[in-house]
Amino acid sequence: MNSIGTKKNLFSKSIDSYLEGVYQGYRFTARFFREAFTSPFHWREIINQCFEVGLKSLSLITLTGFIVGIVFTKQSRPSLETFGAVSWLPSLIGIAIVRALGPLVTALICAGKVGSSISAELGSMKVTEQIEAMEVSAINPFKYLVVTRVLATTISIPILALYCSCVGLLGSYYNVHSEEATSLVTFYKNAFSNISFLDIFSSLIKSIVYGFTIGIVGCYKGFYAKQGTRGVGKATNHAVVLAMFLIFFEEVIIVQVVNWIRYF
Repeated sequence: MNSIGTKKNLFSKSIDSYLEGVYQGYRFTARFFREAFTSPFHWREIINQCFEVGLKSLSLITLTGFIVGIVFTKQSRPSLETFGAVSWLPSLIGIAIVRALGPLVTALICAGKVGSSISAELGSMKVTEQIEAMEVSAINPFKYLVVTRVLATTISIPILALYCSCVGLLGSYYNVHSEEATSLVTFYKNAFSNISFLDIFSSLIKSIVYGFTIGIVGCYKGFYAKQGTRGVGKATNHAVVLAMFLIFFEEVIIVQVVNWIRYF
């Protein structure tokens, strides 16, 4: 009986801890929206964070996007050759990269690179009491540290996703050209032949949502890090895992909504 009571108690504490975390995350997000639209606006810090998120991720996004384009084209070719539809390859790659792969690959890379960096940076400042020191200095640490970083990820990641899509198509063209000597103009004309404004708009919306998610999760986990350097490591790990989980969850929801709009 004592064992059963102990298990129930642990289960109850787990539920309470989970609900408390959800509520705290809700308050953290609501505070962001309150602070984001009130002065002062730290434009210089926002630009600096855009540089940290965007330009410093450019080389990794370039390499990954190019490889994704080549690999996806190589994997798709045998299936289309079976049905004698190799000419559809550019159109297939264009739809896949613009609709899904470009934004998703960019978001996952940034969740690992940018999300972990933000969480580790804020977590280190939290455990060394630098955030409390900012409050004593009459600086709003939430606005200066959190709002600027979330805005930077929300702005930079859609741009990176667009760039990743372009590089992915370039990698696909490289593979198609090596096999069939297709010209660049012909490839891009076929690649964009079946892409609608809704596809581009939905990719943009997805990228914005992913960028906001990565920023807010990384800041939240870092801002509430505890237990010294070990807590910083745990917060960083949780930030990456949670951001990736939410990205896949948001992907499913947005795809369902867009498909409903497309066939409505």
